Amino acid sequence: MARIELSVPDIGDVHDAAVIEILVKPGATIKAEQSLITIESDKASMEVPSSHAGVLQELRVRLGDKVSQGSIIGILETADAAVPVAASVATPAVAAAAATTVASTSAVAASAESAAAPAPTGGEVVPAHSIRVAPTASLGPAEPPSTHGVPHASPSVRKFARELGVALDKVPGSGPKGRITHADIQQYVKGALAQANQPVAASVSSGGAGLDLLPWPQVDFAKYGPIERQPLSRIKKISGANLHRNWVRIPHVTNNDEADITELEAFRVKLNEEHAKAGTKFTLLAFLIKACAVALKRFPQFNASLDGDDLVLKQYVHIGFAADTPNGLVVPVIRDADTKSLTQLATESAALAAKAREGKLSPAEMQGGTFSISSLGGFGGTTFTPIINAPEVAILGVCRSAMKPIWNGSAFEPRLTLPLSLSYDHRVIDGASAARFNAFLGSLLADFRRALV
Repeated sequence: MARIELSVPDIGDVHDAAVIEILVKPGATIKAEQSLITIESDKASMEVPSSHAGVLQELRVRLGDKVSQGSIIGILETADAAVPVAASVATPAVAAAAATTVASTSAVAASAESAAAPAPTGGEVVPAHSIRVAPTASLGPAEPPSTHGVPHASPSVRKFARELGVALDKVPGSGPKGRITHADIQQYVKGALAQANQPVAASVSSGGAGLDLLPWPQVDFAKYGPIERQPLSRIKKISGANLHRNWVRIPHVTNNDEADITELEAFRVKLNEEHAKAGTKFTLLAFLIKACAVALKRFPQFNASLDGDDLVLKQYVHIGFAADTPNGLVVPVIRDADTKSLTQLATESAALAAKAREGKLSPAEMQGGTFSISSLGGFGGTTFTPIINAPEVAILGVCRSAMKPIWNGSAFEPRLTLPLSLSYDHRVIDGASAARFNAFLGSLLADFRRALV
């Protein structure tokens, strides 16, 4: 028998994350990779699993505690005397909001590309259709946590409450063991608005400042016919909140253009034939990452972030790409994309996409992005508006390529064209700059030799 310390592993650039759920009790028999606690920072929530199987002798964290990498979770007694005193890597529950982010595109995952209609690999997330309520009635100032313990609520409920300015310890929970639900928060807000007894005109008269909108309609859908409820995955809950924030707070404008990729597609097919034995597959995504890296160096304001009244111009180029998974959208990030060869980009993007599908991406692999790429892939479409992944200021969306008759000056000839949809933050980038960026990107894709200059 051996006693080992279970500690918080490397969780990326996350410090002082709050313990919001404890999933085990002392004396319980723990399986390897079984989740012990759920922690949450301002960027992400994630479950921390046990590195080994055994009996949990002691639990050293409580609800509300702040933990970082190396913090001791508990003591495990295991039958294996040779095990090291270490915990495994945390299983990410969501993508980080900053990279996550998400987390912040409205594209559908790219499917496998074909020679006739090549499609970049990637992923999608459906834009949030709801806009958060900022009620005109005061919901009361945020209060310190109750001395009786941290209110029992899931990470998504906590984020929902923070967005509305609701103190959780003021909301009665209707779930099992007093757990607070989304409906409880909504009911609390509805009650606060009713108590204020303000006429509808008062909400409209301010001209929409502060998004002082009417409450979200409460509808009994079953009243009108059969329904089925399907809970959202944790990733979709968090990415939905990120999308909602980004869409509301960033003034999006989208520039649409097309790139002639006839020669590029022929070159891609030839590269795949030459590297078939090596196992390297060149997708259109690799070419897009390379071309975007070159364009970002030419137009540095697209590789920046807005920080108050300052524009932070980054000297590094980290490009994220949307990847579809069974649980929702994640955005892996390829670091220093401007310094890597096309072969390196193809290999790394394929490896990250595989890890994303298997749910094995670490938080660090989804952070630090400076620009994102999202794709509708082989699903079709001509243009769309991808949602910017804050704190980035731009995102490129691509749709399925198609053959079109293009006038060459004397006759029409069939050319393979790729639709480009560039969304940008209009506080930082004006329309002329966006048009120049898209045109330059199109020229690189039309003659990829320019990307090597």
